Amino acid sequence: MKKILVLPGDGIGPEIVAEAVKVLAWVRDQGMAIEWEEALVGGAAYDETGSPLPEETLEKAKAADAVLLGAVGGPKWEPLDISVRPEKGLLGLRSGLNLFANLRPAILYPQLAEASTLKPEVVAGLDILIVRELTGGIYFGQPRGVRTLENGEREGFNTLVYSESEIRRIGRVAFETARRRNRRLCSVDKANVLECTELWREVMTELAGDYPDVELSHMYVDNAAMQLVRAPRQFDVIVTTNLFGDILSDEAAMLTGSIGMLPSASLNEKGQGMYEPIHGSAPDIAGQGRANPLATILSVAMMLRHSLDAPELADRIEQAVGTVLEAGLRTPDIMQAGAKEVGTAEMGDAVVAALMKK
Repeated sequence: MKKILVLPGDGIGPEIVAEAVKVLAWVRDQGMAIEWEEALVGGAAYDETGSPLPEETLEKAKAADAVLLGAVGGPKWEPLDISVRPEKGLLGLRSGLNLFANLRPAILYPQLAEASTLKPEVVAGLDILIVRELTGGIYFGQPRGVRTLENGEREGFNTLVYSESEIRRIGRVAFETARRRNRRLCSVDKANVLECTELWREVMTELAGDYPDVELSHMYVDNAAMQLVRAPRQFDVIVTTNLFGDILSDEAAMLTGSIGMLPSASLNEKGQGMYEPIHGSAPDIAGQGRANPLATILSVAMMLRHSLDAPELADRIEQAVGTVLEAGLRTPDIMQAGAKEVGTAEMGDAVVAALMKK
């Protein structure tokens, strides 16, 4: 029996997760031995327990084969001390489960080519996978903080640090991933000014010797940001640091027409993973039934592929999403002329209906 921990979280999280759970029920009906339970995280957890990541939630996550997360955060909790804000629950899960490898696909469904802010001929056929190192770099480096200098001026400081073993670990994930795709890997750094990423480039180059069938290239992060807009289809797999990956994956998401379409997977060395849409909690539309659940449903597909060893079911879910889009159904964020606007639950039901027809 495979165990899944479901964490609805905050904002639109409970709404979109509810639709993903419908898909999990379909997976179970296909004969796969899975079970799931819910727990608290983020602002919802803080309101209930005083912590954005209760110990009970973390222990359940460690015992699960996979975690499905909705979203965390919102203006309600912004006045809190940074140590107990909802986002600390997310970071705590990543570090507590040692989820060092973040996989973020940017795939443009052909039905949404007109929804992208770029010309259709630039983004048509887009299929990029960004491999982001997730538990190191400037987000976790020490020392960090805000201090007062002798002259009374305040100074903020953070530390960018990567060990060779951390770089090698994420590099192997990226090379193995590229080997399963089109065998092209672009490593993004800022080696011309940052010694830390100079080491990053050296280690990636050394690793390339173990993967002679994968073409490795290097690109500075500022150029990579420009190239994603200028000619995004030149990329297949991108591997980069925590900070750069955070920025570039959100940029790549918008090439597809809506950040509401893209899932993500965060994996540890055992294959255990946390799966979540890359969009936020969207508190401005929470409770209105307008949120797009497709990224969360596609996160279930990634879960089946990477943690639950059921790639055939993952393929069927992705195909069902394509079927629904082909039928012209759209949530407000991807609405186009001539399409039919639907709500969160109606979109989830449509995906399940498409699954049941196959």
